[in-house]
Amino acid sequence: MLYRIILFLGFFAAFQTTYAATSNCLTCHREFEDKSGPSYKITQDIHFQKGLGCVDCHGGDATLDDMDAVRAQKNWRGVPNHLQVPEFCARCHSNAKYMHNHNPMLPTDQLEKYKTSVHGKRLFRKKDMKVANCISCHTVHEINNAKAPHSSTYPLNVPFTCGKCHANAKYMKGYNIPTDQLEDFKQSVHGQALLVKKDLGAPACNSCHGNHGAAPPGVQSLAAVCGNCHAIEADLFDNSPHKVAFEENDYPMCETCHSNHKIVKPNDSFVGDKKPALCVECHSYDDGTNGLATAKAISRALSELVATQAQAKKVLDNAALKGMMTTDEEFRLNEVNQVLIHARSLVHTINADSVVAEAEKGIKKADTVKINASALIGEYYFRRKGLALATLFITILAIALYIKIKRVDKKLAGK
Repeated sequence: MLYRIILFLGFFAAFQTTYAATSNCLTCHREFEDKSGPSYKITQDIHFQKGLGCVDCHGGDATLDDMDAVRAQKNWRGVPNHLQVPEFCARCHSNAKYMHNHNPMLPTDQLEKYKTSVHGKRLFRKKDMKVANCISCHTVHEINNAKAPHSSTYPLNVPFTCGKCHANAKYMKGYNIPTDQLEDFKQSVHGQALLVKKDLGAPACNSCHGNHGAAPPGVQSLAAVCGNCHAIEADLFDNSPHKVAFEENDYPMCETCHSNHKIVKPNDSFVGDKKPALCVECHSYDDGTNGLATAKAISRALSELVATQAQAKKVLDNAALKGMMTTDEEFRLNEVNQVLIHARSLVHTINADSVVAEAEKGIKKADTVKINASALIGEYYFRRKGLALATLFITILAIALYIKIKRVDKKLAGK
């Protein structure tokens, strides 16, 4: 394996050297560019790594050393302006036959999707020279796929790629769009998982907004967006009374309770009839619904389950500390935790009976753990008492035997 890697690196280095030697584009540009210039950056570009050169994008003839002669070539395309970039890239990327010979895995509908996006509509319809196009997100000469850590589309880099524009208040002035999304995302449960824990499976901006067809989720589509990952909760919500109420009031489904970019990890305090519960923001006891009564019942059921689980764990930990075999009860306590997770998911049904019934199952299991762990502790003390009595009996027996031997020795000595 190491031999192959070394061979590949050697081949790649040789390719770069050979290309640089035969490309006057690179030779010339490197005379006046520093290490941050395109002629140096391009070595990290996937197009360059796949064997494409400057002329494949810009046209011209790389063997010529006179720029006027290069521009005179029929295939000369030069540098596109901001409005021309999407079609400039689509010359290859929308050509199914061409892309099949280079990377058949890549879709060829990016341009069509881009035209449906907020960015694309502003670019093509309003000729907006500030709105994002291909190179705004993918860069120009360092383009690579999302698996390369230096790529602007690598999961850990996506929030900052989008934030380059969307977190810049000065740049976004006039669009009437908040510019705190990146900071909010960093504090969210999603942002913490992605940026702090480095979980590449955690959602980034494009997970919710899309890539080339990027658009803010609408009220009706928001539940579907969140439901891509949180399918169980989405299904429970769809069958809840909130589903109808939210639709009638034009409330966004998940966002109403969880917010959008600053989504924090849910906890049991979200539900209840007193602050900081979220329920009180919409409901009151005189609003003509059972909203707060339901919330109170759900909150009480979850609290009882959590408290019983904690008590069971405390007793079980005590039994384990005493050296008792607690494997069966540890498995049972894990089952309690699974029940708790399910009960918390059932909050999305807005049905107290469902949550209470599930919580009671967990409480019953936790009580069993407490009873069995207490029995193990009782057995420990029983064994300890038995050991003490056995030790005392053996000690008395040893003393009696010692005395008996001494007496026998005296009798034998007197004879």
